[in-house]
Amino acid sequence: MGDGGQKRRWEYWWVALRFSLLLCFVEQVSAQIRYSIPEEVEEGAVVGNVAKDLGLDVSTLVERRFRIVSGSKDALFQINQNNGVLYVHKNIDREELCDGTGACLINLKIAVENPLEIHYVGVEITDVNDHSPSFTEKDLHLEIAENTLSDTRFELQTARDADVGLNSVRMYVLSSNPHFELELIDNGDEDKVPFLILRKAIDREQNTNHSFILTAIDGANPPRSGTLNITVTVVDVNDNRPVCGKDIYSVTIQENAPIGTTVLNINATDTDEGQNGEVEYALGRNIKRKVHDIFNLNSLTGEIRVIGPVDFEEKEVYKLTVQASDKGQPPLSVDCRVVIKITDVNDNKPEIEVTSLSNMISEDSKSGTVISLISVTDTDSGNNGKVLLTISEEVPFELKPSFQDNAYSVVTKGRLDRELVSHYDITITATDCGQPPLSTFKTLSVQISDVNDNSPEFSQNPIELYLVENNPRGESIFSVSATDKDLNENAAISYHIVRGEGTQNDMASFLNINSDNGHISALKSFDFEFLKMFQFQVVATDSGTPSLSSNVTINVFILDQNDNAPVILYPVSANGSAEGVEKIPRNMNVGHLVTKVRAYDADIGYNGWLLFSIQEVTDHSLFALDRYTGQIRTLRSFTETDEAEHKLVILVKDNGNVSLSATATVIINVVEPKEAFAASDVKSAVKDEEENSVTFYLIITLGSVSALFIISIFVLIIMQCSKAPDDSSKYLQDVNYDGTLCHSIQYRSGDKRYMLVGPRMSIGSTIVPGSNGNTLVVPEHRRSASGEVSAVHL
Repeated sequence: MGDGGQKRRWEYWWVALRFSLLLCFVEQVSAQIRYSIPEEVEEGAVVGNVAKDLGLDVSTLVERRFRIVSGSKDALFQINQNNGVLYVHKNIDREELCDGTGACLINLKIAVENPLEIHYVGVEITDVNDHSPSFTEKDLHLEIAENTLSDTRFELQTARDADVGLNSVRMYVLSSNPHFELELIDNGDEDKVPFLILRKAIDREQNTNHSFILTAIDGANPPRSGTLNITVTVVDVNDNRPVCGKDIYSVTIQENAPIGTTVLNINATDTDEGQNGEVEYALGRNIKRKVHDIFNLNSLTGEIRVIGPVDFEEKEVYKLTVQASDKGQPPLSVDCRVVIKITDVNDNKPEIEVTSLSNMISEDSKSGTVISLISVTDTDSGNNGKVLLTISEEVPFELKPSFQDNAYSVVTKGRLDRELVSHYDITITATDCGQPPLSTFKTLSVQISDVNDNSPEFSQNPIELYLVENNPRGESIFSVSATDKDLNENAAISYHIVRGEGTQNDMASFLNINSDNGHISALKSFDFEFLKMFQFQVVATDSGTPSLSSNVTINVFILDQNDNAPVILYPVSANGSAEGVEKIPRNMNVGHLVTKVRAYDADIGYNGWLLFSIQEVTDHSLFALDRYTGQIRTLRSFTETDEAEHKLVILVKDNGNVSLSATATVIINVVEPKEAFAASDVKSAVKDEEENSVTFYLIITLGSVSALFIISIFVLIIMQCSKAPDDSSKYLQDVNYDGTLCHSIQYRSGDKRYMLVGPRMSIGSTIVPGSNGNTLVVPEHRRSASGEVSAVHL
C-alpha cells in the first residue's frame, strides 16, 4: 500500500483508541449516557452498548421494543435490539453536522416499554484533520495609494478550515517582499486575522505592481495548507505637480491684433497618470477682470487667444499668471508666468485740451496778450506720440510754446479792430509724426469786445438843405443821422446844435433838434425874400467813456414860394393906382412903341417870371402887347373913323403853380401931331421924375438878386469841388423856355430840381460841369436886357 493507505490506517487507529478511552469513562447520570466518536468512521462502527450501559436485560430488549424514538440526527445511528449496541448507520461529517469550533453533540432519545422508560444518549462527534485551509478566492487584488504611510495595515482575507482545534488554521506565511510584511492579530475568537503591513513606501512611478503569496497552515501533523495569490497595484497618488515647459513665456504682439489671434500656447506636463496627470489651465485669481475681456485661455490646450481690443495706450505689458492644475484629489498646481508685450501702432489721434480760454478780448489788447492756454497729448509712443501744433493762417494770433512739453499759449500778434473783424474762429491743428500721420483740430471762438475808438460819422459833410419858405412853425424840417462803428453805449449817439454868437449862429437859435433821433424842427417860418440861406452845425456825440464826437455843417437854402403878387411899377398914378394916360399922334406908323408896362415880382424863378396880356381893349385891331416885355405897339395906322381915346387893361401874372396877378390900366389918347408934341414935353418931365423913383427900387432889387447870385455861384463852386465827378449828372440839361428872363442856373438836390435865375441871363443858361463854376454859357438867341431875377421850382 502507498503512503495514503498507511495514513488512513493510522487515522482509524487513532479514532479507535479515543473511542475505547471514552467508553471506559461513560458516566450514568439519570440513566443518560454520552459517547464520543471521530467523524468519518466507517458505517457499522460500534459507538457503544447502550443496553449494557443502561443496565437493561439484553434478552428483553426485543419484547420491550428497545429503539431510538427521536433525534434530528437519528438517521446517522442505529441500535441493535438483539444486543443493545449503538452503531454508525451513515457516514458522519462533523463539518456538515456542526458549525463552529464547539463540541459537536448529537442527542438521541431511546425508549423501552413494559414499563416505558426513556433514556437519553449523547454522541459527540470529534474532528479529524480532513480539510486543508482555504481562501474564498484564489487571487486577491489590492490597490494601495503610493502615498500610503509606512506601517499602514491592510486586512487580508482569513483562510477557512472546516476542521477545529489543532486541525484548524494555526499560522500564515507571506512570501518574501521588500515593501510588505505579515502581521497576525487575534480577533478574540481564537482566530488569527492576517494583516498586510507596508514597511517601505511604494512609488507608482518606480513599480506599479507588487505580487506575493500568502500561505495558511493548520496545526495537524502532518499539517495541511492553502495559498492566496496577492497582487498589490500601486494606485497613483497625485504626488507630482505639473511642470511648466518654460520658466517664463514671453511673447510680443501688436495692438489692435484681430480677434481670434493666437498669442501663445502654454504646455505643462505631469508625470502622474490618469486624472492626476491630466492638466487643465486657468488664469490666476488675482488677474483683473479687464484681462479676461481681452485674452481667453483654453483650459484644455493652454492656448491664449485675443478676444477683445488690445490697446497699447491702455497697457503696454500684460503679466499673467496661468495656473496649470491636474485633476487629482486634491489637485496639484503650478503657476506659469506669461509676459505679453504690446507694440504700439499709430492708432490714436492727438488730443487738444483747452485748459483756459478768454472768449472775449478787448480790441485794444496789446500784442502778446494771452487768450488761451492749451495742451496737446498723444497716447501713442515714440514718433507716433510726437505732436506738431499749427494755428490757422490769416488771424492775428500765434502759438507760443511753454516751458512744459506739449503746452502752448495762444497770444495776439497784431492789432485788433472789432470794426473790421468782430469774431475769430481760430483753428488749432495737431498732427503726430506716425506713419501715416494722424491729426485733429479744435476751433477756438474769440469775440472781440468793443472799445470806444470810433467817432460818430455823418454820411456827408457838409449837408445842403433846401427848405421851402413859409414852413410851419414847430414842425420837422430835416433829420440828420450819424453812425458809429462801435457797439452798445459806445455807439449810442446823441445830437445837439452848436449855438453861439455871430450872424450865422443867430439862426441856430430858431432851430431845435431831438437829441435821440436827430430830427430838426424850425421854431419860426422862414421868408425867402428876407433870408436866402444860412448855416449851422450839428454835433453827434457817442456815450462811450471818454465820449467821442464829430460835427456836420448844414447849409440851408431857402427856396422861393409864389407868395408875392406882381407889383406894377409903371404906369403908376398919383394916388398910387396902376393907371396911366398916353398921348400919341394920329399919324404914327405901324409898330410905333406907345408905352411899356413895367412890373416887379419879389419871387424868383417861375414864381417871378411875369407874362403880360390884354385883359380889356377898346379896339383889338389897333394895339398889340408883347407878352414878355410889356411893350404896347400899334398894329396899324389910325384912320379918321377911329376913336380918339382907347382904354387898355393889362393883366400881369407870374408863372407860379398858383399864379398871382395884377392889372394896370393904360388910356391912349390919339391927338393931332402938334398936341402930341406938346404933351410929350410935359410927359417927359413927369416921366423923368417917376423913372427916378422906379430906378431906385430897381437898383435895390437888382443888388439883392446879384448878391444872391454871387452866393449861389460860390456855394455851387464849393459843391462842385467837393463832390465826385459822377455827381455832375445832378445838373440838368438846358430847358427851352420862351420869353425873356434873368439868367438862370439849374441844379438838382435829391429828387427835386431847382433853377436860379439872375440878371441878364436867359432861362436856358446853365453852369457847365467841370468849369470854374463862374463861366456862364448863354445862348445868343435868348439874351435879354431884362434885369429881373427869379427862382423856378421844377
